[in-house]
Amino acid sequence: MPDVRYVAEGTRAAISHTRREDAAEFTRRARESRPFHRPWLTLPTSESAFQYYIAQLEREDREGFLVHARETGDMAGFININNIVRGAFQCGSIGYGAFPPAAGRGYMSEGLGLVLRHAFGPLGLHRVEVNIQPGNKASIGLVKRHGFRLEGFSPDFLYIEGAWRDHERWALTSDMLNQRTDDPA
Repeated sequence: MPDVRYVAEGTRAAISHTRREDAAEFTRRARESRPFHRPWLTLPTSESAFQYYIAQLEREDREGFLVHARETGDMAGFININNIVRGAFQCGSIGYGAFPPAAGRGYMSEGLGLVLRHAFGPLGLHRVEVNIQPGNKASIGLVKRHGFRLEGFSPDFLYIEGAWRDHERWALTSDMLNQRTDDPA
């Protein structure tokens, strides 16, 4: 029987919407993950920072998801769809991060597959993009496993950890996902 708190479930992972009630666990895991995420991203590590973060996710142009290990329900990471543009574009930009010790155990890969199916299904998007710093090999491997294509390079793209960081732009369309027969999720 499916767990009602989950938006979707896979074999080992499940996704839920990020909620205000997740603040304590999310910020605790974010604090524990600081060295792991440097210099790739900065997460909210305080109650006030999380309240700002969740307020952004509650906007109409965003969707926030938590990835859970199904066996334990533990929070394994997060995946957000930001800057959703409707009309002729039907596109969103995905950002994500794993929380150790779940990193490298396949939860994020399965979770991303679940989020992609949600994005291209119920959300009705046609395209999703991911911007990744060139040195982030784990993140690049994740999107490659899901069939994203490299579309470009953006110098000084985002201000992270005190510096403007270059990023590669990766994208996937609903047609590309539907053509896949080797979905890793």
